[in-house]
Amino acid sequence: EVRLVESGGGLVQAGGSLRLSCAASGFTFADYAMSWVRRAPGKGLEWVSSINYNGDTTYYAEAMKGRITISRDNAKNTLNLLISSLKSEDTGVYYCAKGYMDYPADTGGEVAQHEYDYWGQGTQVTVSS
Repeated sequence: EVRLVESGGGLVQAGGSLRLSCAASGFTFADYAMSWVRRAPGKGLEWVSSINYNGDTTYYAEAMKGRITISRDNAKNTLNLLISSLKSEDTGVYYCAKGYMDYPADTGGEVAQHEYDYWGQGTQVTVSS
């Protein structure tokens, strides 16, 4: 059974940092691209960042570039996202999502559920101004 379990969310003041993690199990983690997707209150799913199967290629949403760093530890089956200089508009639920292939099929903009084959339950990030 594939499982993706996010952690690390919480309430943080604007300007602060958070490190989100996703623990993966039930599949060969090192074979697949992974992504972070978020849903802001009242909005649709928005792509944040992706990383290829071995971590040597990363992709970032233009609006967040420079403030986020995605990484993975294939030995520990863990995906991470470091977000710094948090803004109120970063508030939302952050999801870890498994890609279908070793490289992400698509990056950027709105995301549909079917673009990834497995999703975590999400972790809430709330930024207070």
